[in-house]
Amino acid sequence: MRTLRFLLQKEFRQIFRDPAILRIIFVMPVMQLVLLPMAADYEVKNIRLAVVDHDHSVYSQQLIRKISASGYFLLTRYAASYQEAMKAVESDAADLVLELPSSFEKDLVKEEEAPVFMAVNAINGVKASLGSAYLRSIVQDFNQQVRAEWLQLPRFNPEPVVQVTSSNWYNPLMNYRYFMVPGILVILITMIGSFLAALNIVREKEIGTIEQINVTPIRKYQFILGKLIPFWVLGLAILSIGLLIARIVYGIIPAGSLFTIYLFAAVYLLAVLGIGLLISSYTQTQQQAMLISFFLIMVFILLGGLYTSVDSMPQWARYLVKLNPVSYFIEVMRMVVLKGSGTGEIKGHLISILAFALFFNTWAVLSYRKRS
Repeated sequence: MRTLRFLLQKEFRQIFRDPAILRIIFVMPVMQLVLLPMAADYEVKNIRLAVVDHDHSVYSQQLIRKISASGYFLLTRYAASYQEAMKAVESDAADLVLELPSSFEKDLVKEEEAPVFMAVNAINGVKASLGSAYLRSIVQDFNQQVRAEWLQLPRFNPEPVVQVTSSNWYNPLMNYRYFMVPGILVILITMIGSFLAALNIVREKEIGTIEQINVTPIRKYQFILGKLIPFWVLGLAILSIGLLIARIVYGIIPAGSLFTIYLFAAVYLLAVLGIGLLISSYTQTQQQAMLISFFLIMVFILLGGLYTSVDSMPQWARYLVKLNPVSYFIEVMRMVVLKGSGTGEIKGHLISILAFALFFNTWAVLSYRKRS
């Protein structure tokens, strides 16, 4: 323990003497956690709409005003023909085209139905699907409004109406930040906990201090612990800062116990630190470590369930997600913060992360060589 204490003193002094590392550890995560959730929004707004109104009737104008007032669409082009509207799409001035026929009002009043045509620019698949869904929903709501206005009991038999009342569990206001902030915090902890540890060891290889450590009677597990514990402590400190920012800036208060979050985070940091130590064992320069770290963080983010649902992925991708420790922590953070889950509900995730920690750290200890 005396040897380990000296190693820890060396590591903490080395970390806090470097102002660049301090900025990376404390300043960058704070800025990212404040700014990213404000920009990363699941809602699609400011969809540019081109309208071709051949009818110019009262009802067609009501529909256009209803679409513009929804807050999702910007009426950027009022075209005289479909060809003119398509030129707006081709010049990237419009995302959707809505064409109303010349008999729109007449068909709506007399025939109780009026077809409309919608063309969608599908280069951006997410924007196209959500934009068309929003527009379809607005048109259907307008249709219900008109039918209720023209419904006369002597002429028509009223259709049975089914009213659906819904309630949103765990996130009643459907605030996407409650969903995004815990996931972004997990990514920041992963970057601080694992990849900075890898760069720290590789830096000692580049400047030659690793050779001085290797000629000392320090055992391999002591060296690994000396590198692991400081970044484990810093990772928990970043978690504390992140939870504080989430509460002050976004008003996010975990519904579950903070003990559950810190318990899982403590085991999770052991797992990702093992990955960082493993990277440092097989790389000789910081450039190599950064390239490998960049590749892994991209895989962790895209297959972690942060931006896309795991359930919507193909089956082969779901198997890869089970090998991604980040996906477990993102799911646990959302379970505890939003649902209020306890240790009993996350027991399976905790066992999986503990297995990751034992596997990667054992591999890191065995792969470390004191002689080159």
